[in-house]
Amino acid sequence: MVSSNQKTLGVLLFDKFELLDVFGPLEMLGYVPDITVHLIAQEAGAVRSTQGPAAMADFSLAESPPLDVLLVPGGLGTRAGVSDPSLLAWIADRSAEADWVLSVCTGSALLARAGVLDGHRATSNKVAFEWVREQGPRVEWVETARWVQDGRFVTSSGVAAGIDMSLAVIEQWAGSEFAARLAHRVEYVWQKDPDLDPFSRVHRSTD
Repeated sequence: MVSSNQKTLGVLLFDKFELLDVFGPLEMLGYVPDITVHLIAQEAGAVRSTQGPAAMADFSLAESPPLDVLLVPGGLGTRAGVSDPSLLAWIADRSAEADWVLSVCTGSALLARAGVLDGHRATSNKVAFEWVREQGPRVEWVETARWVQDGRFVTSSGVAAGIDMSLAVIEQWAGSEFAARLAHRVEYVWQKDPDLDPFSRVHRSTD
């Protein structure tokens, strides 16, 4: 569990990652005391997002340090990622050693394909939910949820839901008062109910 001791958070980047999946959670998690954040990709250097702007990976997969917390974002690049054996092996290895494993949007498809979520409850972006479900037939997929926590695994719905998930995790690490002050500081209206998911109903009705 994350404590007052220094902990390392690793965020996986890949070509065509979703910008807010990464930087929404990092806007919140970056304020947690004693957390060091590293961006990690196949190779160190610039990684292009779905929206165009690039982020700089600090480490390659091969050179990344031990991680206490792993965050896997979604994005169009997950479609290629689920067929990348080296990426999936890295995710499986790092998930096994981490105290917490978080995902946003279709990042849960990568966790599922790597076998990390087998036997666990999880959710994902409702627009791509059926595709994500196909990546993990042994996962207990929750169709209606803003985010789902199953032990050390916390998966969120699409994009902006990662911010609510991050605040919920921070609440466990640093307390309710700290999390509430943080949401207030960044002028964010925090949805605290993980089961409140209007988008699941909307997307099912438009399929």
